[in-house]
Amino acid sequence: MTKRFATYGLLGWCAEVAFTAVGEYAKTRDARLTGHTSLWMFPIYGLMAPLYEPLHDVLRDRAPATARAAAYAVGFLAIEYASGRVLRELAGDAPWDYSHAPVNLHGLIRADYAPVWAAAGLAMEHVHDRLDAAEAT
Repeated sequence: MTKRFATYGLLGWCAEVAFTAVGEYAKTRDARLTGHTSLWMFPIYGLMAPLYEPLHDVLRDRAPATARAAAYAVGFLAIEYASGRVLRELAGDAPWDYSHAPVNLHGLIRADYAPVWAAAGLAMEHVHDRLDAAEAT
């Protein structure tokens, strides 16, 4: 579980830096592609090991891709919201602020990111399956 936690944490960090760099480029056309994240995000992304993998195991052969994607989006948004609330208590604020988004909940999640989280969940199915295959050998 520790290796998987670290794997998901590192993948999440890398994906977030890439995502924020592309988003910043879209706004500023700054070709330096500067992305960012927070140290707090490593354990949040690492939670995919104990939370996402069991959900994927249950849904893998029982639900079509659209249903799995919806479940992943709801799950990721729930974790993003809960972890943001916890970080506001521990650190004074969350590393992200979506209060500028048209549809947000307490500035911690935004509805227009649901498709992004859905796609991420479907992409992570392949990562999970590869981790399982690597352990089996």
